[in-house]
Order: sequence, then C-alpha cells, then structure tokens
Amino acid sequence: NDAKIPVIALDRGSNGGDVAATIASDNVAGGKIAADFLAKAVGNGPVFELQGIPGTSAARDRGKGFDTEIATKPGIKVVAKQPAGFDRGQGLNVTQNLLQANPDVKGIFAQNDEMALGAIQALGNKAGKVIVVGFDGTPDGLKAVQAGTMAALVAQQPKLMGGTGVQDALKVIAGDKVETQPKVEVKLVTKDNVADFLKA
Repeated sequence: NDAKIPVIALDRGSNGGDVAATIASDNVAGGKIAADFLAKAVGNGPVFELQGIPGTSAARDRGKGFDTEIATKPGIKVVAKQPAGFDRGQGLNVTQNLLQANPDVKGIFAQNDEMALGAIQALGNKAGKVIVVGFDGTPDGLKAVQAGTMAALVAQQPKLMGGTGVQDALKVIAGDKVETQPKVEVKLVTKDNVADFLKA
C-alpha cells in the first residue's frame, strides 16, 4: 500500500490494509452445504465441528454457514466445537479427546480436509460408520471420499480462483474497476461424483 502497488488476495481475506479485491470461495454457502448433507446423512444424533484457525476468514465463514444451517435441523445436536488449526495432527488429537466424552457421536464436520483426515484416523474402526464431511477438495480428501471413510466434502475451485485473480490483476493495472469480493462457487463431492473430481 505504501508503494501504491495494488494488492489482490486469493482464498483468504486480509485483516488489515487496502485490498483491491479478495477472491475466495463462497465459504458461507459451503458451510451450509456441509450442514445440509451431514444432517440428512446422520438423521438424528450428536455431531462435532472441528474449526480452523480462529480469526481467519475461511474458518469464520465456513463456521457461520454451518452453524446457521445446522441450527435449522432439529434432530442434530452439535455437542462439541473445537479449533484444530486446519491441521491433520491436531484434527486427530482433538477428535480423540472429544470421542472420550462423546463416544456415541454420529457425525463430524471439519472445516478443511486435513482436519477431516485426522478425525478419520482417530475414529479407527468407526471410520465410514461415523459420517465425516470435509472442505477443500484436496487429493487425499478426494481419495478418502472414494474409499468411503469420508462421506463427502465441499470442493473449492482453485483453478477458477487463480484465473480470476490474474484477470482482476490485469484489470486493476489497466485502471478498470473490479468486484471487490467475488465469491467462487463450491461443489459437494460424494462417492457418486468423486471420480469426476479425481480426473480433474
């Protein structure tokens, strides 16, 4: 900003400074999609929410979408919400601790695939029986959906996000106006369509 060079953010917003555009997935919509899938798959019972890094735009928006939608599902009770830092190891440890207090959990929403994969590891022989929903669409996450240990994930479209960033950068350089907070669509991935995403 001091050097009068425009800044464009991808995937996460900045907590300060002047940003010409923040191009990110529609994380609120993604959280709602995850909640809707989880509620339908679980039906009734207790669920966990593994949160990302507190204060980040991704964790805040995914949590907002999930919490808003899951509150409309009378059969589902969120018995625990805990940060696991978007990290697989933390996802494993946090889930192990939560399982001690809630061994009858029916579902887990993790705000990214890495934490979901940690949760699957913690579940052991319950993996596949407890409904786990991730978020991102990483190769390991997609393979877990294919294997049936992760029931679903909400996939981002990083190629589209990156391409939009380049297009907006060129517009800003040319002095044209750009949308300040465009939302990139997210998609639900289940066993039914995971092959398409693995090919891509």
